[in-house]
Amino acid sequence: MAVYKEQIDLKSHGTTPTYIDITQQVRKAIKSSGIKEGICVVLTAHTTCSVFFEEFVHDYNEAGDEFLQEDLNNVLEKIIPNQTDWGQYVYPGEKHFEEVETWPDVDFYLPGGDRTQLFNADAHLKSTILGSSETFEVADGKLGVGATGYVYFADFDRSRERSRRCKVIVMGE
Repeated sequence: MAVYKEQIDLKSHGTTPTYIDITQQVRKAIKSSGIKEGICVVLTAHTTCSVFFEEFVHDYNEAGDEFLQEDLNNVLEKIIPNQTDWGQYVYPGEKHFEEVETWPDVDFYLPGGDRTQLFNADAHLKSTILGSSETFEVADGKLGVGATGYVYFADFDRSRERSRRCKVIVMGE
């Protein structure tokens, strides 16, 4: 069995959840792998990010999100409201703040000591619900999905722009 790995580097914009269509990068990784039959796993190691599979819907809102992404935001907001205030969620707790304050790059995470920059409990919970990976069939050297099936990367952390990455692992023969 052969194993091929590739990394996709991404940028999230902050302020609202970031959705990125990574379908073409996944297809390219499968082609580069040379694997004809097997599986492809797409995953992220970021705790506020998800990888999911959805239909490409062709319609966009004013913010540039596809309609299903806007619907997803609306549904998730109902069950997990955006964190905007102290006490809204248990996280982050005092020990977490104290730990972050010891990090060498503390100013990146807490600019000017602003603890509200860690108000992202909602992002952690939303990504937990959607999951951090998807597994796909590789059939005849191609991504085994229908014509409207697309692979998306989402970053639910709204605190700031970030560099993100996900991995594509192709296994098979």
